[in-house]
Amino acid sequence: MARMLKSLLCTVAIALATGPVRAAGPDAALPPYQMLRSLQYIQDSVVHGDHAAGDMQRYMLAEIDKRLLTASPDVFDDPRNVDAALIYAMSGGNPQTLKVLADRDTRGRFDNRIVDALSHYLNGKGALIVTLLTKTIGEYHNAATEPYLALVLANALAAQNADEANKYYDKARLYAPGTNIEEAALRRSLFLTVQKKQNDRAFVYAVRYARRFMTSPYAGQFADSFVDLVMATYTDGKKDQVEDVLAFMDRPRRREVYLRIARRAAIGGMTDLARLAAEQAEALADPGDTSPKTLASLYAGLVDVPSSGVLDALKALEAIPENHLTERDRALRDAARHVAEEVLRSPPEPDEAAAASEPGHVAPSLSHDVAAGETGSGASPFAPAPGAAAMAEAPAPAPAGNAAATPEPGLDPVLTSFVEDGKSKLKSIDDLLKSEKNP
Repeated sequence: MARMLKSLLCTVAIALATGPVRAAGPDAALPPYQMLRSLQYIQDSVVHGDHAAGDMQRYMLAEIDKRLLTASPDVFDDPRNVDAALIYAMSGGNPQTLKVLADRDTRGRFDNRIVDALSHYLNGKGALIVTLLTKTIGEYHNAATEPYLALVLANALAAQNADEANKYYDKARLYAPGTNIEEAALRRSLFLTVQKKQNDRAFVYAVRYARRFMTSPYAGQFADSFVDLVMATYTDGKKDQVEDVLAFMDRPRRREVYLRIARRAAIGGMTDLARLAAEQAEALADPGDTSPKTLASLYAGLVDVPSSGVLDALKALEAIPENHLTERDRALRDAARHVAEEVLRSPPEPDEAAAASEPGHVAPSLSHDVAAGETGSGASPFAPAPGAAAMAEAPAPAPAGNAAATPEPGLDPVLTSFVEDGKSKLKSIDDLLKSEKNP
């Protein structure tokens, strides 16, 4: 009901903002700064869970673009409309529109330093703007553009100086609480602190994000960073802090996070964590939903392959329905099953070994096209976000040349052939798992 009300309010806001355009032409339309308020409301609604407002956002951006391009120069005598043009450009608008407005400006209404900095940034040259924007941003203190400029500067700084970038992300959050600006700043601060291994600080950002923005369409990026954090701190006794973050998630999202942790831990050889996360994910599955249980069984089975329970693990892997797994998880299942079969297989008979040693013989190997899509339990509660990529840990590949190592003299030829055949197959499995690290 609340989401329907939000969508209705967004529709009313658009009607109020764009109705006069149709009635009396662009000169009689609402001023750009009032139209921008509707856009801001819509964008904030999106990160608070009203994903249906995405289409309205695109429509509103197009309407503001038309309004800015058809506005008379007198419109920009009001500094609020200048701010609206700058914020529009920093909110997903057409960067060329800002350049056109600045080129038309004969009254000095647009700050060319800011226009040039944004032009570079919006064209993928953020590193060029750091010095200029750092010197300039102080002049925009308490201006409507300040949180947006702080976010842009933080993004530009992120690759050069993560600590300095986080200072500007914190400023952006302070100046625009509860908005899409705060959502983006929290999500990116979490990513940077995880990368810098500032784990205690990362948990602070994670709790704040989980408390406010778990229904954002970008929450998938948050989940990726949070799983990285859990993997990095599992041995540090951070269970309470992990639970503090999970407490703000509903059941499907908690289940999804546990599945992601189980998958990463299984690939990384973290047996205890993989089992624990798989058990938690299975416990959170709905009675009629078999996909999460299937994935939990897969990840638990992966870690049992190298153990004394390899036979039971193989049976469990064989029992997993093919249609309940994504292509990436099928590849993992097949790799684990292949390893288990090799562990259990008896050495070949002499005739088979002789055939394997003939020139031109190629040992069987795995061949899978591993999809780059995110693993999930069917319809993931975390909608995919632009630029989101799941960074899965994988065991180090076997050293080059292992599969073709020269057998030691005096070894039984049958045993030698069996060992070399096994090495070749395990090398192919290592190559497959290596692809999991860079999907």
